[in-house]
Amino acid sequence: MPRGRYDDVLAFLAVARARSFTKAAAQLGVSPSALSHTIRALEERLGLRLLTRTTRSVAPTEAGERLLQSVGHRFEAIDAELDALSELRDTPTGSIRITADGHALDTLLGPKLARFLPEYPGIKVEVMVDYGLTDIVAERYDAGVRAGELIARDMIAVPIGPDMRMAVVGAPAYLSMHAAPATPQELTRHNCINLRLPTHGGLYAWELERDGRELNVHVDGQLVLNSTGAMLNAALAGLGLAYVPEDLARPHLAEGRLQRVLEDWWPYFPGYHLYYPNRNHPSAAFTLLVEALRYRRG
Repeated sequence: MPRGRYDDVLAFLAVARARSFTKAAAQLGVSPSALSHTIRALEERLGLRLLTRTTRSVAPTEAGERLLQSVGHRFEAIDAELDALSELRDTPTGSIRITADGHALDTLLGPKLARFLPEYPGIKVEVMVDYGLTDIVAERYDAGVRAGELIARDMIAVPIGPDMRMAVVGAPAYLSMHAAPATPQELTRHNCINLRLPTHGGLYAWELERDGRELNVHVDGQLVLNSTGAMLNAALAGLGLAYVPEDLARPHLAEGRLQRVLEDWWPYFPGYHLYYPNRNHPSAAFTLLVEALRYRRG
């Protein structure tokens, strides 16, 4: 195959991994129709169907799976070696894609990137806000940021922030009309602002802990949201009780816009970690970013 046609194989690999022409096209910076034409041309040259297409999904055929497994890792090795060459440059360069939730971006990633990026103008960082547990390998991210207990054990995990404490809070207006619960069980009588995460399916149970006793309380209420920032705003508006990171609520607690509820049951969790698969040759840009984000106690 002429070297110019290697781009067609790279296009196939992107679709096969993303299982979507739309997602692969976005990654490659082309239109879905142009990408579909490229794949059809490759299939015609090989005389084999590489992808099975339906209205809802795309999946490799037996031949496509063989091509994916046999050459995919070779292109990844080439990319890794090319990225590693940046270590020979005076100024590290490269692009890094990260997935994180909004709270991590606002409180940790954003402030640290504000200090890091001006020092390394040749490094580009793309952060995609996602509240699910994204498969960073399948979605072609370099790394992800999630709370420590949510990270798969086969990933390298680097702490980038302190342990987190969760808080139950409510606005004075709400608590003036509804007596604050004295026990976790009494939360079920309150209008609580629920959280739904894509990877949990159902509503998130509030996790509480005191003196080694752990409780998961399934609360009810009129409002369901998918981010802690939105939950905090709803609590500030007096729409009910919310379960949010304490650091998010702290300024509002200090100024009296929110009040503490069941404080002796507020639990601690491992803080945010940057996680990524094992790499034999990480780029200089990625190594520098990891060290810049790393949390150092004291």
